[in-house]
Amino acid sequence: MKRKIFALLFAATLAGGCKKEFLVRMPLDQLTDQTYWSSEENVRAFAYRFYAAYFPGFSSGYTWANYTYLGQGLNDDFSPETPNPFTKQVPNSSSNWGFIRVRDANLMLARVQAMPNLQPAARDHWMGVARFFRAMAYYQLVNDYGDVQWYDRTIDIVEEKELFKPRDARTVVMDHMQEDLEYAAAKIRAEDGATGLNVTKWVALAFMSRIMLFEGTWQKYQAANNDKSKKYLEAAKWAANEIITKGNFSFSHGYRLSFNSLDLASNKEMIMYRSYMPGLLTHSMMSYVNTDAQVGPSKNLVESYLCKDGLPIGLSPLYKGDKTIADVLTDRDPRLRQTVAPALRPNGSKGRFNNYATSSSGYAHHKFLNEEIATLPNGTSNLNDTDAPVIRYGEVLMNYAEACAELGTLSQADLDKSINILRARPVDNANPLPPLQVVGGQPAVNGVAYDDPARDPGVPALIWEIRRERRVELSMEGFRLDDLRRWKKMGYADTRANSDINRGAWIKRSEWEKAGGGSWLVNITLTGADEGYIIPSVSANADRIFDNERVYLTPIPADQIKIFSDKGYELKQNPLWSN
Repeated sequence: MKRKIFALLFAATLAGGCKKEFLVRMPLDQLTDQTYWSSEENVRAFAYRFYAAYFPGFSSGYTWANYTYLGQGLNDDFSPETPNPFTKQVPNSSSNWGFIRVRDANLMLARVQAMPNLQPAARDHWMGVARFFRAMAYYQLVNDYGDVQWYDRTIDIVEEKELFKPRDARTVVMDHMQEDLEYAAAKIRAEDGATGLNVTKWVALAFMSRIMLFEGTWQKYQAANNDKSKKYLEAAKWAANEIITKGNFSFSHGYRLSFNSLDLASNKEMIMYRSYMPGLLTHSMMSYVNTDAQVGPSKNLVESYLCKDGLPIGLSPLYKGDKTIADVLTDRDPRLRQTVAPALRPNGSKGRFNNYATSSSGYAHHKFLNEEIATLPNGTSNLNDTDAPVIRYGEVLMNYAEACAELGTLSQADLDKSINILRARPVDNANPLPPLQVVGGQPAVNGVAYDDPARDPGVPALIWEIRRERRVELSMEGFRLDDLRRWKKMGYADTRANSDINRGAWIKRSEWEKAGGGSWLVNITLTGADEGYIIPSVSANADRIFDNERVYLTPIPADQIKIFSDKGYELKQNPLWSN
Protein backbone atom coordinates (compact mmCIF):
# COMPACT_ATOMS: atom_id res chain seq x y z
CA MET A 1 0.00 0.00 0.00
CA LYS A 2 2.80 2.43 0.92
CA ARG A 3 4.50 1.78 -2.42
CA LYS A 4 1.24 2.61 -4.27
CA ILE A 5 0.81 5.86 -2.33
CA PHE A 6 4.36 6.98 -3.05
CA ALA A 7 4.01 6.03 -6.72
CA LEU A 8 0.80 8.08 -7.09
CA LEU A 9 2.37 11.10 -5.40
CA PHE A 10 5.40 10.89 -7.69
CA ALA A 11 3.21 10.58 -10.81
CA ALA A 12 1.05 13.54 -9.78
CA THR A 13 4.14 15.68 -9.28
CA LEU A 14 5.48 14.81 -12.72
CA ALA A 15 2.13 15.56 -14.34
CA GLY A 16 2.09 19.06 -12.83
CA GLY A 17 -1.63 18.85 -12.25
CA CYS A 18 -1.57 19.05 -8.47
CA LYS A 19 -2.29 22.09 -6.35
CA LYS A 20 0.53 23.88 -4.59
CA GLU A 21 -0.85 23.07 -1.15
CA PHE A 22 -0.85 19.35 -2.01
CA LEU A 23 2.92 19.45 -2.40
CA VAL A 24 3.43 20.67 1.15
CA ARG A 25 0.81 18.41 2.77
CA MET A 26 2.32 16.00 5.34
CA PRO A 27 2.36 12.35 4.17
CA LEU A 28 -0.69 10.44 5.38
CA ASP A 29 1.44 7.65 6.88
CA GLN A 30 3.94 9.83 8.76
CA LEU A 31 4.57 8.70 12.34
CA THR A 32 4.26 11.11 15.25
CA ASP A 33 4.45 10.60 18.99
CA GLN A 34 0.67 10.33 19.04
CA THR A 35 0.44 7.77 16.25
CA TYR A 36 3.48 5.70 17.20
CA TRP A 37 3.10 5.48 20.99
CA SER A 38 -0.39 4.12 20.70
CA SER A 39 -0.03 0.34 21.07
CA GLU A 40 1.93 -2.23 23.00
CA GLU A 41 3.13 -3.73 19.72
CA ASN A 42 4.81 -0.45 18.80
CA VAL A 43 6.45 -0.20 22.20
CA ARG A 44 7.82 -3.71 21.74
CA ALA A 45 9.20 -2.73 18.34
CA PHE A 46 10.95 0.26 19.90
CA ALA A 47 12.45 -1.95 22.63
CA TYR A 48 13.98 -4.25 20.02
CA ARG A 49 16.42 -1.48 19.05
CA PHE A 50 18.38 -2.31 22.22
CA TYR A 51 18.63 -6.06 21.62
CA ALA A 52 21.56 -6.22 19.20
CA ALA A 53 23.61 -3.95 21.47
CA TYR A 54 23.00 -5.75 24.75
CA PHE A 55 22.16 -9.29 23.62
CA PRO A 56 24.52 -9.87 20.65
CA GLY A 57 24.95 -13.62 21.18
CA PHE A 58 27.41 -14.74 18.52
CA SER A 59 26.77 -11.43 16.75
CA SER A 60 26.49 -11.74 12.95
CA GLY A 61 28.70 -11.94 9.90
CA TYR A 62 32.39 -12.19 10.80
CA THR A 63 32.24 -10.86 14.35
CA TRP A 64 31.59 -12.87 17.53
CA ALA A 65 30.79 -10.23 20.16
CA ASN A 66 32.81 -11.09 23.28
CA TYR A 67 33.16 -14.81 22.69
CA THR A 68 36.61 -16.45 22.40
CA TYR A 69 39.50 -14.06 21.76
CA LEU A 70 37.76 -11.39 19.73
CA GLY A 71 35.96 -9.42 22.43
CA GLN A 72 38.14 -9.70 25.53
CA GLY A 73 41.47 -11.08 24.33
CA LEU A 74 43.52 -9.06 26.79
CA ASN A 75 43.64 -11.69 29.54
CA ASP A 76 45.42 -14.87 30.62
CA ASP A 77 43.08 -17.36 28.91
CA PHE A 78 44.65 -17.14 25.46
CA SER A 79 48.10 -17.45 23.88
CA PRO A 80 48.18 -15.17 20.81
CA GLU A 81 51.11 -14.74 18.46
CA THR A 82 50.75 -10.98 19.00
CA PRO A 83 49.22 -10.30 22.42
CA ASN A 84 46.63 -7.55 22.68
CA PRO A 85 48.50 -4.61 24.27
CA PHE A 86 47.39 -2.45 27.15
CA THR A 87 46.09 0.92 26.01
CA LYS A 88 49.04 3.31 25.83
CA GLN A 89 47.51 6.68 25.00
CA VAL A 90 44.28 8.63 25.01
CA PRO A 91 42.31 8.00 21.79
CA ASN A 92 41.19 10.93 19.70
CA SER A 93 37.64 9.57 19.58
CA SER A 94 35.62 6.52 20.55
CA SER A 95 32.10 5.31 19.85
CA ASN A 96 31.94 3.85 23.37
CA TRP A 97 31.67 7.29 24.97
CA GLY A 98 28.11 8.30 24.20
CA PHE A 99 24.64 8.59 25.73
CA ILE A 100 22.43 7.76 22.76
CA ARG A 101 21.07 4.59 24.32
CA VAL A 102 20.57 6.36 27.64
CA ARG A 103 18.48 8.92 25.77
CA ASP A 104 16.55 6.20 23.94
CA ALA A 105 15.72 4.51 27.24
CA ASN A 106 14.63 7.80 28.81
CA LEU A 107 12.53 8.59 25.75
CA MET A 108 10.86 5.18 25.93
CA LEU A 109 10.19 5.63 29.64
CA ALA A 110 8.58 9.06 29.16
CA ARG A 111 6.45 7.97 26.21
CA VAL A 112 5.20 4.82 27.91
CA GLN A 113 4.23 6.81 30.99
CA ALA A 114 2.17 9.14 28.80
CA MET A 115 0.33 6.48 26.74
CA PRO A 116 -3.40 6.97 27.50
CA ASN A 117 -4.75 3.55 26.55
CA LEU A 118 -2.16 1.25 28.13
CA GLN A 119 -3.38 -1.06 30.87
CA PRO A 120 -1.62 -0.57 34.25
CA ALA A 121 0.14 -3.94 34.18
CA ALA A 122 1.37 -3.34 30.63
CA ARG A 123 2.52 0.17 31.55
CA ASP A 124 4.47 -1.21 34.52
CA HIS A 125 6.05 -3.87 32.32
CA TRP A 126 7.28 -1.50 29.64
CA MET A 127 8.45 1.11 32.14
CA GLY A 128 10.41 -1.73 33.73
CA VAL A 129 11.89 -2.66 30.35
CA ALA A 130 12.87 0.97 29.71
CA ARG A 131 14.54 1.26 33.11
CA PHE A 132 16.29 -2.07 32.58
CA PHE A 133 17.79 -0.82 29.32
CA ARG A 134 18.80 2.46 30.98
CA ALA A 135 20.69 0.41 33.57
CA MET A 136 22.30 -1.65 30.80
CA ALA A 137 23.42 1.51 28.99
CA TYR A 138 24.95 2.91 32.15
CA TYR A 139 26.61 -0.39 33.01
CA GLN A 140 28.65 -0.17 29.81
CA LEU A 141 29.56 3.46 30.50
CA VAL A 142 30.51 2.90 34.15
CA ASN A 143 32.38 -0.29 33.30
CA ASP A 144 34.54 1.61 30.81
CA TYR A 145 34.87 5.08 32.28
CA GLY A 146 33.88 5.05 35.96
CA ASP A 147 32.25 8.41 36.77
CA VAL A 148 29.73 9.50 34.14
CA GLN A 149 26.87 11.98 33.93
CA TRP A 150 23.56 10.57 35.17
CA TYR A 151 20.47 11.52 33.14
CA ASP A 152 17.00 10.30 34.09
CA ARG A 153 15.18 12.23 31.36
CA THR A 154 15.76 13.28 27.78
CA ILE A 155 17.84 16.45 27.54
CA ASP A 156 17.02 19.07 24.92
CA ILE A 157 19.84 20.46 22.81
CA VAL A 158 19.28 23.94 24.27
CA GLU A 159 19.90 22.71 27.87
CA GLU A 160 23.58 23.46 27.67
CA LYS A 161 24.36 23.28 31.39
CA GLU A 162 22.81 19.82 31.60
CA LEU A 163 24.55 18.62 28.47
CA PHE A 164 27.93 19.80 29.73
CA LYS A 165 27.54 19.11 33.44
CA PRO A 166 30.40 17.43 35.35
CA ARG A 167 30.50 13.68 35.69
CA ASP A 168 28.55 12.22 38.60
CA ALA A 169 30.33 9.97 41.07
CA ARG A 170 30.38 6.31 40.11
CA THR A 171 28.50 5.29 43.25
CA VAL A 172 25.75 7.85 42.57
CA VAL A 173 25.20 6.34 39.13
CA MET A 174 25.35 2.79 40.49
CA ASP A 175 22.75 3.58 43.17
CA HIS A 176 20.40 4.83 40.45
CA MET A 177 21.13 1.74 38.38
CA GLN A 178 20.30 -0.50 41.32
CA GLU A 179 16.97 1.29 41.68
CA ASP A 180 16.28 0.76 37.97
CA LEU A 181 17.14 -2.93 38.16
CA GLU A 182 15.03 -3.49 41.27
CA TYR A 183 12.09 -1.76 39.60
CA ALA A 184 12.58 -3.87 36.48
CA ALA A 185 12.74 -7.09 38.49
CA ALA A 186 9.50 -6.17 40.26
CA LYS A 187 7.48 -4.95 37.27
CA ILE A 188 8.61 -6.84 34.15
CA ARG A 189 6.53 -9.89 33.26
CA ALA A 190 7.83 -13.32 34.17
CA GLU A 191 6.83 -14.47 30.68
CA ASP A 192 6.59 -12.34 27.56
CA GLY A 193 6.37 -13.80 24.06
CA ALA A 194 8.57 -16.69 22.98
CA THR A 195 10.39 -18.21 25.95
CA GLY A 196 14.03 -17.13 26.14
CA LEU A 197 13.88 -14.55 23.36
CA ASN A 198 12.49 -11.48 25.13
CA VAL A 199 13.27 -9.46 28.24
CA THR A 200 11.53 -10.97 31.26
CA LYS A 201 11.72 -10.66 35.02
CA TRP A 202 14.34 -13.44 34.99
CA VAL A 203 16.50 -11.69 32.41
CA ALA A 204 16.43 -8.51 34.50
CA LEU A 205 17.38 -10.45 37.64
CA ALA A 206 20.17 -12.34 35.86
CA PHE A 207 21.77 -9.16 34.55
CA MET A 208 21.27 -7.56 37.95
CA SER A 209 23.29 -10.37 39.52
CA ARG A 210 26.06 -9.77 36.97
CA ILE A 211 26.13 -5.99 37.24
CA MET A 212 25.91 -5.83 41.03
CA LEU A 213 28.61 -8.50 41.41
CA PHE A 214 30.91 -6.50 39.14
CA GLU A 215 30.37 -3.30 41.08
CA GLY A 216 30.44 -4.92 44.51
CA THR A 217 33.88 -6.37 43.87
CA TRP A 218 35.07 -3.18 42.14
CA GLN A 219 34.14 -1.19 45.23
CA LYS A 220 35.89 -3.75 47.43
CA TYR A 221 39.17 -4.11 45.55
CA GLN A 222 39.47 -0.92 43.53
CA ALA A 223 37.74 1.71 45.67
CA ALA A 224 38.09 0.17 49.16
CA ASN A 225 34.51 1.29 49.83
CA ASN A 226 33.24 -1.44 52.13
CA ASP A 227 29.77 0.03 52.62
CA LYS A 228 28.99 0.25 48.91
CA SER A 229 30.67 -3.09 48.27
CA LYS A 230 28.41 -4.79 50.80
CA LYS A 231 25.32 -3.04 49.40
CA TYR A 232 25.97 -4.13 45.83
CA LEU A 233 27.11 -7.66 46.71
CA GLU A 234 23.96 -8.21 48.72
CA ALA A 235 21.94 -7.03 45.73
CA ALA A 236 23.81 -9.49 43.49
CA LYS A 237 23.18 -12.32 45.93
CA TRP A 238 19.49 -11.44 46.24
CA ALA A 239 18.95 -11.28 42.48
CA ALA A 240 20.69 -14.60 41.88
CA ASN A 241 18.79 -16.24 44.74
CA GLU A 242 15.46 -15.09 43.27
CA ILE A 243 16.32 -17.01 40.09
CA ILE A 244 17.63 -20.04 41.97
CA THR A 245 14.57 -20.36 44.20
CA LYS A 246 11.79 -19.14 41.90
CA GLY A 247 13.00 -19.22 38.30
CA ASN A 248 12.52 -22.92 37.46
CA PHE A 249 15.79 -23.12 35.51
CA SER A 250 17.88 -26.29 35.51
CA PHE A 251 20.42 -28.29 33.52
CA SER A 252 18.59 -30.42 30.99
CA HIS A 253 21.50 -30.72 28.55
CA GLY A 254 25.24 -31.38 28.65
CA TYR A 255 27.68 -28.51 29.01
CA ARG A 256 28.68 -28.13 25.36
CA LEU A 257 25.09 -28.38 24.16
CA SER A 258 24.53 -24.90 25.57
CA PHE A 259 27.00 -23.54 23.00
CA ASN A 260 26.79 -25.63 19.83
CA SER A 261 23.09 -26.41 19.36
CA LEU A 262 20.99 -25.45 16.39
CA ASP A 263 18.03 -24.82 18.68
CA LEU A 264 18.25 -23.77 22.33
CA ALA A 265 14.50 -23.52 22.86
CA SER A 266 14.31 -26.72 24.92
CA ASN A 267 17.49 -26.05 26.92
CA LYS A 268 16.33 -25.23 30.46
CA GLU A 269 19.59 -23.50 31.31
CA MET A 270 18.83 -20.63 28.95
CA ILE A 271 17.52 -17.56 30.69
CA MET A 272 17.90 -15.76 27.37
CA TYR A 273 19.38 -16.80 24.04
CA ARG A 274 19.66 -15.48 20.49
CA SER A 275 18.08 -17.51 17.73
CA TYR A 276 19.69 -17.82 14.29
CA MET A 277 18.16 -18.99 11.02
CA PRO A 278 19.73 -19.81 7.62
CA GLY A 279 19.23 -17.07 5.10
CA LEU A 280 17.96 -14.59 7.69
CA LEU A 281 20.50 -14.26 10.49
CA THR A 282 23.77 -16.17 10.67
CA HIS A 283 27.22 -15.87 12.26
CA SER A 284 30.75 -17.28 12.00
CA MET A 285 31.42 -18.42 15.57
CA MET A 286 31.48 -22.10 14.66
CA SER A 287 33.63 -21.49 11.60
CA TYR A 288 36.27 -19.98 13.86
CA VAL A 289 36.60 -23.24 15.78
CA ASN A 290 36.02 -25.34 12.68
CA THR A 291 38.14 -24.13 9.77
CA ASP A 292 39.80 -20.81 10.62
CA ALA A 293 43.14 -20.12 12.30
CA GLN A 294 42.62 -19.72 16.04
CA VAL A 295 44.14 -17.92 18.96
CA GLY A 296 44.43 -20.97 21.19
CA PRO A 297 43.84 -21.45 24.91
CA SER A 298 46.90 -20.83 27.06
CA LYS A 299 48.77 -23.37 29.14
CA ASN A 300 47.74 -21.20 32.08
CA LEU A 301 44.04 -21.76 31.36
CA VAL A 302 44.37 -25.49 30.71
CA GLU A 303 46.22 -25.99 34.00
CA SER A 304 43.48 -24.22 35.95
CA TYR A 305 41.09 -27.16 35.44
CA LEU A 306 40.91 -29.54 38.42
CA CYS A 307 41.40 -33.28 38.30
CA LYS A 308 38.32 -35.43 38.60
CA ASP A 309 39.00 -35.98 42.32
CA GLY A 310 38.33 -32.25 42.81
CA LEU A 311 41.96 -31.35 43.52
CA PRO A 312 44.26 -28.97 41.60
CA ILE A 313 46.89 -30.54 39.35
CA GLY A 314 49.59 -29.57 41.85
CA LEU A 315 47.97 -31.77 44.51
CA SER A 316 46.13 -34.56 42.72
CA PRO A 317 47.75 -38.00 42.30
CA LEU A 318 45.54 -38.42 39.21
CA TYR A 319 47.32 -35.75 37.18
CA LYS A 320 49.21 -37.44 34.33
CA GLY A 321 51.17 -34.44 33.10
CA ASP A 322 51.00 -32.55 29.82
CA LYS A 323 53.33 -34.31 27.41
CA THR A 324 50.42 -35.56 25.29
CA ILE A 325 46.91 -34.25 24.78
CA ALA A 326 45.59 -37.58 26.06
CA ASP A 327 47.45 -37.04 29.34
CA VAL A 328 46.18 -33.48 29.57
CA LEU A 329 42.54 -34.56 29.24
CA THR A 330 42.62 -37.76 31.31
CA ASP A 331 40.99 -37.68 34.74
CA ARG A 332 40.28 -33.95 34.58
CA ASP A 333 37.24 -31.76 35.15
CA PRO A 334 34.92 -32.99 32.35
CA ARG A 335 34.42 -29.41 31.16
CA LEU A 336 38.02 -29.40 29.91
CA ARG A 337 37.23 -32.06 27.33
CA GLN A 338 34.14 -30.08 26.34
CA THR A 339 36.21 -26.92 25.87
CA VAL A 340 39.50 -28.10 24.33
CA ALA A 341 39.65 -30.38 21.27
CA PRO A 342 40.85 -33.98 21.79
CA ALA A 343 43.70 -33.54 19.28
CA LEU A 344 46.45 -30.93 19.13
CA ARG A 345 46.42 -28.66 16.09
CA PRO A 346 49.56 -26.53 16.08
CA ASN A 347 50.03 -23.98 13.32
CA GLY A 348 51.30 -25.55 10.11
CA SER A 349 49.39 -28.81 10.62
CA LYS A 350 46.09 -28.01 8.90
CA GLY A 351 46.33 -30.68 6.24
CA ARG A 352 46.76 -33.33 8.87
CA PHE A 353 43.29 -32.75 10.31
CA ASN A 354 40.97 -32.59 7.30
CA ASN A 355 41.36 -28.81 7.23
CA TYR A 356 40.18 -28.28 10.79
CA ALA A 357 41.34 -25.03 12.34
CA THR A 358 44.87 -24.80 13.68
CA SER A 359 45.81 -22.97 16.83
CA SER A 360 48.54 -20.60 17.98
CA SER A 361 48.98 -22.65 21.17
CA GLY A 362 48.35 -26.11 19.71
CA TYR A 363 45.35 -26.44 22.04
CA ALA A 364 42.26 -25.94 19.87
CA HIS A 365 38.76 -24.72 20.73
CA HIS A 366 36.04 -27.35 20.96
CA LYS A 367 33.28 -25.66 22.95
CA PHE A 368 31.37 -24.14 20.05
CA LEU A 369 31.80 -26.85 17.41
CA ASN A 370 28.79 -28.82 16.17
CA GLU A 371 30.33 -31.85 14.45
CA GLU A 372 27.09 -32.80 12.68
CA ILE A 373 27.19 -29.70 10.48
CA ALA A 374 30.96 -29.14 10.42
CA THR A 375 31.27 -29.81 6.68
CA LEU A 376 27.88 -28.46 5.62
CA PRO A 377 27.36 -24.92 4.29
CA ASN A 378 25.90 -23.75 7.60
CA GLY A 379 28.98 -25.04 9.39
CA THR A 380 31.45 -22.92 7.46
CA SER A 381 32.07 -19.30 6.51
CA ASN A 382 29.61 -16.80 8.02
CA LEU A 383 26.59 -19.05 7.46
CA ASN A 384 26.52 -20.65 10.92
CA ASP A 385 23.09 -20.91 12.50
CA THR A 386 23.80 -22.45 15.90
CA ASP A 387 21.91 -20.55 18.62
CA ALA A 388 23.86 -18.43 21.11
CA PRO A 389 23.44 -18.08 24.87
CA VAL A 390 22.85 -14.50 26.00
CA ILE A 391 22.70 -15.17 29.72
CA ARG A 392 22.44 -18.58 31.31
CA TYR A 393 21.74 -20.25 34.62
CA GLY A 394 25.35 -21.41 35.00
CA GLU A 395 26.55 -17.81 35.27
CA VAL A 396 23.85 -16.93 37.79
CA LEU A 397 24.95 -19.80 40.05
CA MET A 398 28.53 -18.55 39.87
CA ASN A 399 27.41 -14.99 40.61
CA TYR A 400 25.59 -16.23 43.70
CA ALA A 401 28.56 -18.24 45.00
CA GLU A 402 31.02 -15.41 44.46
CA ALA A 403 28.78 -12.80 46.06
CA CYS A 404 28.45 -15.01 49.14
CA ALA A 405 32.20 -15.59 49.27
CA GLU A 406 33.03 -11.90 48.94
CA LEU A 407 30.51 -11.06 51.65
CA GLY A 408 32.24 -13.58 53.91
CA THR A 409 29.03 -15.58 54.41
CA LEU A 410 29.61 -18.56 52.10
CA SER A 411 28.22 -21.72 53.72
CA GLN A 412 27.98 -25.32 52.65
CA ALA A 413 24.32 -24.73 51.86
CA ASP A 414 25.33 -21.89 49.55
CA LEU A 415 27.81 -24.15 47.74
CA ASP A 416 25.24 -26.92 47.43
CA LYS A 417 22.74 -24.60 45.72
CA SER A 418 25.30 -23.10 43.34
CA ILE A 419 28.70 -24.58 42.45
CA ASN A 420 27.76 -28.13 43.37
CA ILE A 421 24.70 -27.94 41.12
CA LEU A 422 27.07 -26.98 38.31
CA ARG A 423 29.38 -29.89 39.10
CA ALA A 424 26.49 -32.37 39.15
CA ARG A 425 25.07 -31.32 35.76
CA PRO A 426 25.19 -33.81 32.89
CA VAL A 427 28.34 -33.19 30.85
CA ASP A 428 27.93 -35.58 27.95
CA ASN A 429 27.77 -38.59 30.29
CA ALA A 430 31.09 -37.75 31.99
CA ASN A 431 31.57 -38.40 35.69
CA PRO A 432 30.94 -35.18 37.64
CA LEU A 433 33.43 -33.59 39.99
CA PRO A 434 32.93 -34.26 43.71
CA PRO A 435 31.14 -31.49 45.60
CA LEU A 436 33.17 -28.52 46.79
CA GLN A 437 33.06 -28.24 50.56
CA VAL A 438 34.02 -25.59 53.09
CA VAL A 439 35.84 -26.85 56.18
CA GLY A 440 37.09 -24.33 58.71
CA GLY A 441 36.75 -21.57 56.15
CA GLN A 442 38.95 -23.46 53.66
CA PRO A 443 38.04 -25.28 50.42
CA ALA A 444 37.76 -29.02 50.88
CA VAL A 445 36.92 -32.25 49.06
CA ASN A 446 35.64 -35.35 50.85
CA GLY A 447 36.03 -33.58 54.15
CA VAL A 448 39.72 -32.74 53.67
CA ALA A 449 40.76 -29.11 53.29
CA TYR A 450 43.35 -28.22 50.64
CA ASP A 451 45.29 -25.22 49.43
CA ASP A 452 46.35 -24.99 45.79
CA PRO A 453 50.15 -24.53 45.61
CA ALA A 454 49.60 -22.34 42.54
CA ARG A 455 47.31 -19.95 44.46
CA ASP A 456 47.99 -16.24 44.34
CA PRO A 457 49.05 -15.55 47.96
CA GLY A 458 47.05 -12.32 47.86
CA VAL A 459 43.78 -14.23 47.38
CA PRO A 460 42.22 -16.29 50.20
CA ALA A 461 42.05 -20.02 49.42
CA LEU A 462 38.27 -20.25 49.33
CA ILE A 463 37.86 -17.21 47.06
CA TRP A 464 40.66 -18.62 44.85
CA GLU A 465 38.58 -21.77 44.32
CA ILE A 466 35.42 -19.78 43.58
CA ARG A 467 37.33 -17.74 40.99
CA ARG A 468 38.76 -20.92 39.48
CA GLU A 469 35.30 -22.40 39.13
CA ARG A 470 34.09 -19.21 37.47
CA ARG A 471 37.00 -19.18 35.04
CA VAL A 472 36.34 -22.78 34.02
CA GLU A 473 32.55 -22.53 33.82
CA LEU A 474 32.59 -19.31 31.77
CA SER A 475 35.70 -20.04 29.72
CA MET A 476 35.82 -18.27 26.33
CA GLU A 477 32.54 -16.44 26.99
CA GLY A 478 34.05 -12.96 27.33
CA PHE A 479 34.17 -12.53 31.12
CA ARG A 480 37.84 -12.91 31.99
CA LEU A 481 39.06 -9.37 31.24
CA ASP A 482 36.29 -7.77 33.28
CA ASP A 483 36.93 -10.26 36.07
CA LEU A 484 40.61 -9.34 36.24
CA ARG A 485 39.72 -5.66 36.24
CA ARG A 486 37.20 -5.83 39.06
CA TRP A 487 39.49 -8.03 41.18
CA LYS A 488 42.39 -5.62 40.54
CA LYS A 489 44.40 -8.48 39.03
CA MET A 490 45.40 -7.19 35.61
CA GLY A 491 48.93 -8.23 36.47
CA TYR A 492 47.85 -11.78 35.60
CA ALA A 493 47.78 -10.67 31.95
CA ASP A 494 51.44 -9.58 31.94
CA THR A 495 53.08 -12.01 29.50
CA ARG A 496 56.60 -11.39 30.75
CA ALA A 497 55.80 -11.90 34.44
CA ASN A 498 53.50 -14.88 33.73
CA SER A 499 55.16 -16.91 31.01
CA ASP A 500 52.46 -19.61 31.00
CA ILE A 501 50.20 -17.15 29.20
CA ASN A 502 52.68 -17.32 26.31
CA ARG A 503 52.92 -21.10 26.35
CA GLY A 504 50.85 -23.77 24.66
CA ALA A 505 50.94 -27.53 24.30
CA TRP A 506 54.05 -29.70 24.68
CA ILE A 507 55.08 -31.30 21.39
CA LYS A 508 58.01 -33.13 19.82
CA ARG A 509 58.95 -31.59 16.51
CA SER A 510 60.39 -34.84 15.16
CA GLU A 511 57.15 -36.75 15.80
CA TRP A 512 55.11 -34.21 13.86
CA GLU A 513 57.57 -34.14 10.98
CA LYS A 514 57.66 -37.93 10.82
CA ALA A 515 53.87 -38.20 10.92
CA GLY A 516 53.46 -35.61 8.21
CA GLY A 517 56.15 -36.88 5.88
CA GLY A 518 57.80 -33.48 6.02
CA SER A 519 58.09 -30.36 8.13
CA TRP A 520 54.66 -29.45 9.49
CA LEU A 521 55.98 -26.97 12.03
CA VAL A 522 58.23 -24.66 10.06
CA ASN A 523 57.35 -21.51 12.00
CA ILE A 524 56.78 -23.01 15.43
CA THR A 525 59.07 -22.00 18.31
CA LEU A 526 59.42 -24.36 21.26
CA THR A 527 60.97 -24.00 24.71
CA GLY A 528 63.47 -26.69 23.65
CA ALA A 529 65.23 -27.45 20.38
CA ASP A 530 63.23 -30.55 19.37
CA GLU A 531 60.60 -30.69 22.08
CA GLY A 532 58.94 -28.37 24.52
CA TYR A 533 56.01 -26.04 25.00
CA ILE A 534 54.89 -23.99 22.02
CA ILE A 535 55.81 -20.31 22.38
CA PRO A 536 53.22 -18.40 20.30
CA SER A 537 54.69 -14.90 20.72
CA VAL A 538 58.44 -14.89 20.11
CA SER A 539 59.22 -11.17 19.86
CA ALA A 540 60.17 -9.34 23.05
CA ASN A 541 58.68 -6.24 21.46
CA ALA A 542 55.28 -7.91 21.62
CA ASP A 543 55.42 -8.59 25.36
CA ARG A 544 52.42 -7.27 27.22
CA ILE A 545 53.73 -5.59 30.36
CA PHE A 546 51.46 -4.34 33.13
CA ASP A 547 53.10 -1.21 34.53
CA ASN A 548 50.36 1.35 35.11
CA GLU A 549 47.07 1.05 36.98
CA ARG A 550 45.48 3.64 34.72
CA VAL A 551 44.42 0.80 32.39
CA TYR A 552 41.69 -0.28 34.82
CA LEU A 553 39.62 2.56 33.37
CA THR A 554 39.31 3.57 29.73
CA PRO A 555 40.55 7.10 28.94
CA ILE A 556 37.92 9.60 27.89
CA PRO A 557 38.41 10.46 24.20
CA ALA A 558 40.32 13.68 23.55
CA ASP A 559 37.65 15.08 21.23
CA GLN A 560 35.04 14.96 24.02
CA ILE A 561 37.29 16.86 26.42
CA LYS A 562 37.89 19.46 23.71
CA ILE A 563 34.16 19.85 22.99
CA PHE A 564 33.58 20.62 26.66
CA SER A 565 36.52 23.02 26.76
CA ASP A 566 35.39 24.87 23.64
CA LYS A 567 32.04 25.49 25.33
CA GLY A 568 33.70 26.77 28.51
CA TYR A 569 33.17 23.62 30.59
CA GLU A 570 35.52 21.00 31.97
CA LEU A 571 35.36 17.25 31.41
CA LYS A 572 38.00 15.72 33.66
CA GLN A 573 40.16 12.90 32.33
CA ASN A 574 40.40 9.61 34.21
CA PRO A 575 43.21 9.25 36.78
CA LEU A 576 46.79 8.80 35.52
CA TRP A 577 45.81 9.59 31.92
CA SER A 578 46.96 12.80 30.25
CA ASN A 579 45.48 14.35 27.12
